[in-house]
Amino acid sequence: MVNGLFGKNMLPSPKTTMDSQMNTAVKDTKYRAPALDKGLDILELLAEQPAGMTRGEIVKALERGPSEIYRMLERLVVRGYVGRSLEGDRYALTIKLFQLGSTFPPLRRLVAQAQPLLDSFAQRTGQSVHLVTPDLGQTYVVAQATGSSPWEFRLRLGAELDLFATGSGQTLLAFMTDIQREHTLKIRGGRRKSIDAALQSELQEIKARGYRMAPSQQLVGVIDISVPVLGAGQEPLGVMTCPFLPRIGETSESIEDQKEACVATLLATSEKLSLY
Repeated sequence: MVNGLFGKNMLPSPKTTMDSQMNTAVKDTKYRAPALDKGLDILELLAEQPAGMTRGEIVKALERGPSEIYRMLERLVVRGYVGRSLEGDRYALTIKLFQLGSTFPPLRRLVAQAQPLLDSFAQRTGQSVHLVTPDLGQTYVVAQATGSSPWEFRLRLGAELDLFATGSGQTLLAFMTDIQREHTLKIRGGRRKSIDAALQSELQEIKARGYRMAPSQQLVGVIDISVPVLGAGQEPLGVMTCPFLPRIGETSESIEDQKEACVATLLATSEKLSLY
């Protein structure tokens, strides 16, 4: 599998299936860059092949020499745009193009949609809340809100959170598909890259429950409540986490009632932000 992204084998599309208008535009362009065109041809071809292709299939589809395709493929692999299968004989796109195309505007849209919902949650519960999104095997705080109480605990914007050691990270792992999880673990560099039986069981429980609630692994007295924000395909776009602190004297509710109300409100907030 290429970085965990391959499914069943799929034969390559013939060269005639590629965008003829794009090919015509390339031929008619005054200033040519053959090497760049070659790389773009490979990327566009692989974009149509979720199961990936062998080098021979790419050579045949693009009607180019094996050596020039090999050199370009290796550069695309080194730069992270194309991944090679574990067996080494198939190539497929990684998510780097998607990340480049969606790095800023979609994140701004997500934060813009999330911020008023986070603010509303914080005002209703008196608790702080933050939104994290995944990137290259880690998670980062991209939005946060606090209530009107004079006492608060919050994470700073841009804070990097570990996948394994935080409620947000574990919730992301729990709702990823096996393929997404495998790919995420592979790109973590020198960090932990495997999930033991105990954590696997916990991740299954989190997904079955629909959220995670457990004591913070960093601060005594804080209960992390984490819920996923899901995309149209049920993939996790991010996680909203409330570092719950029991209120004493500000409410007549018991601590258990406070936690239950917080979970219900956070789940409702996540549903409004999710795309499914």
